Amino acid sequence: MTSTGLLLRALDDPGHPPLRPLPDRAAELLRKLDAPPRLAAHLRAVHDVAYEIVEWVSPRHPALPLDREAVLFGAATHDIGKTLHVTELSGPGSAHEEAGRELLLAHGIAPHLARFAATHASWTLPGLGVEDLLVSLADKIWKNKRVPELEDLVVRRLAEAGGRTVWEEFLELDDLLTSVGDGADARLGFQASYPV
Repeated sequence: MTSTGLLLRALDDPGHPPLRPLPDRAAELLRKLDAPPRLAAHLRAVHDVAYEIVEWVSPRHPALPLDREAVLFGAATHDIGKTLHVTELSGPGSAHEEAGRELLLAHGIAPHLARFAATHASWTLPGLGVEDLLVSLADKIWKNKRVPELEDLVVRRLAEAGGRTVWEEFLELDDLLTSVGDGADARLGFQASYPV
């Protein structure tokens, strides 16, 4: 199968368990860029987890100003800079972060949506919104990686918005992240089934 064929399969394969499709605009951009199939599979996995997180947060914190669509688009495109820095798909590196933001801006994506490519690995930057933290969280927990510093930031934001104690928020978020983390092996298998 050609690289393009594998990309299309990574975008359309329901997966097991099923993964939600990417937002149309994100999938279209990946096709246009002839993105590596593994990148498309990774973005599907992170986007699916971001969807679960947003669906959990929204009803519990109706007073929290949360741009749901921004979180989902951000999760679906956070690593798009790896189309330019392909070695970072299988190895370390951060060159894809700013390159991804610039790439999205060059393709007409609004700055408030393009920012996630640059912020997804920098959750301690001042002035980040809860959306940035949730994209970062999804990018970690999809593979069951727990990052206490990041989780603490999310817990504090949720506690402030909900008027609850940090401890109460921590316990509930921990339950969610444990549940989401239980599906990591299937998501990792889905990603690994596509070549770089």
